[in-house]
Amino acid sequence: MSILQVQSLTKHYPAPSSWWRRSQAQPFIAVNAISFALEQGEVLGILGPNGAGKTTTMHMLLGTLTPTAGTITYFGKDFYKHRSDIMQLVGFASAYTKLPGRLTVYENVDIYARLYGLSASERNDNIRHFLEAFGVWHLRDKYASSLSAGQLTRVMLAKAFIPKPKIVLLDEPTASLDPDIVQEVRYFIRQQQREFGTSILLASHNMHEITELCNRVLVLKQGEIIASDTPKNLAATVAAVRVNFIIMQGIEQLAEYTQRNMLRHTIQGRDVSIEIDEHSIAQLLADLAALNVIYSHIAIEKPTLEDYFLHIAAQTRG
Repeated sequence: MSILQVQSLTKHYPAPSSWWRRSQAQPFIAVNAISFALEQGEVLGILGPNGAGKTTTMHMLLGTLTPTAGTITYFGKDFYKHRSDIMQLVGFASAYTKLPGRLTVYENVDIYARLYGLSASERNDNIRHFLEAFGVWHLRDKYASSLSAGQLTRVMLAKAFIPKPKIVLLDEPTASLDPDIVQEVRYFIRQQQREFGTSILLASHNMHEITELCNRVLVLKQGEIIASDTPKNLAATVAAVRVNFIIMQGIEQLAEYTQRNMLRHTIQGRDVSIEIDEHSIAQLLADLAALNVIYSHIAIEKPTLEDYFLHIAAQTRG
């Protein structure tokens, strides 16, 4: 069941109005008629190079940016006709937003919980539970201005889940966090999905995070959705694999072979890595045997979501 539906969502910014560049100026299309749905209990990733439209899309879904065109429907209701009711069921956290620095952590999240209509007992229970879940309960009396970037990120994450929303929008949720905390946050997100059916829309540059958490990924490029699939299937569209060797004999012949066949490769001492189409691995090994190249170790690395991301990013730059 789709609990968020987006149809032909578009955001144009007008051309600069300076008189000396008026004849050449063009409007900027940040998001260009994208459509997608978020299902009940799904973790849906948004992936794309800088400037692809990820943050613009997030802000339109929150109502902090007004679309140029298109519709947003939460729980079967038009977002712009029922925004107040809908936002009672939607949480948001970003590593790049701030909290009022003159309020304590507890005061900040308490005000937020009041805006969601939680009773005093619900506020007390939920605030403690989620601040403890993210390891920041001991900071409750600290002013927000005194928090480190990592501490602030954890408070923002706790804040997003305190009202126990049906949907949570997360923008780079683990930026500024240490690796051990990152694992705890990912475990928590999976727990919310599994135990409460929380639907999550996740924008992240962390390929491992997207692969680990997301059921499906939307790939944005220049404001348009160019792919929608599982992380595994997206990675599989990159044909090249890496074949890694430890060479015992014939490294000069191997180097000449890779150059002659224009294969991307790296050689560091006796460690050699060659990028090649997966279907050409058998021919590669036969050719090396014919050249009397002897190796003590071979490992084949399948493409990852990061390889896919680098592939589309290179196309964007091109």
